[in-house]
Amino acid sequence: MGRLAELRYEPTEKRIRAMLADRPVIDSKRAMLVWEPKRVTPAYAVPADDIDAELSRATSSEDPGGLATSADRALELVGRPVYDPSVPFSVHTTDGQSLDVRIDDERHENVAFRPTDPALEGYVILEFDTFDAWYEEDELNVGHPRDPFHRIEIVHSSRSVRVELGGALIAESTTPYLLFEPPLPVRYYLPAEDIVDGALRPSETRTRCAYKGEAAYWSTDGDQDIAWSYAEPLREAREVTGRIAFFNERVDLIIDGQPLNRPVTPWSKR
Repeated sequence: MGRLAELRYEPTEKRIRAMLADRPVIDSKRAMLVWEPKRVTPAYAVPADDIDAELSRATSSEDPGGLATSADRALELVGRPVYDPSVPFSVHTTDGQSLDVRIDDERHENVAFRPTDPALEGYVILEFDTFDAWYEEDELNVGHPRDPFHRIEIVHSSRSVRVELGGALIAESTTPYLLFEPPLPVRYYLPAEDIVDGALRPSETRTRCAYKGEAAYWSTDGDQDIAWSYAEPLREAREVTGRIAFFNERVDLIIDGQPLNRPVTPWSKR
């Protein structure tokens, strides 16, 4: 976070592969992880020679809402403006050239980027979501590239956790699992049986986390999603299988009798 305003990059010794249009398009043992300024999650960059597709200058320039030049549109995390994965890949915060990727007769616009930084000469940064599947070695990767400096830690606790919304009790537990994932707020995963009957209803929302897997969401009548759970998490997060966590940003959390302030993050109401 201290270097958030800089272009950051880190080599990886993992073999990185990607599929597109039912065939392998990327196969590299020379990949880099790249964070453009303000980005909190990395993207893969590989040498152009490791891409089995045609690269060409982008046919259009896309910057939805002028995000790249509008600081007031950036979200906040620990008091800093950031671009989270909801900000499109086509919004770039460093100098370079946007590229299209073409396979046979299918053109994918603005899904690659050639930065001008000398340390990344010959490399092309790629949009994760455009590709059908990414692999680190032989393991499927979901959500976004895994950050080698990012980790999750799950700690069992006997703290008293009370969840309220608009003064109504949603959940209460003395057996939470605390999930630490800096710089995000601590997340309190509660047993499903500690949720008040009828307080939550399943949502259609689904998201993918590179470290925890696919999340299903829960909401209350007339409100947005306020909680999530992992039915089949990745191995690093297996301890929270079936437990439910709440957005600290959207509910009132009382821990050991002390209310927590709602943090400001990209998941705050907006």
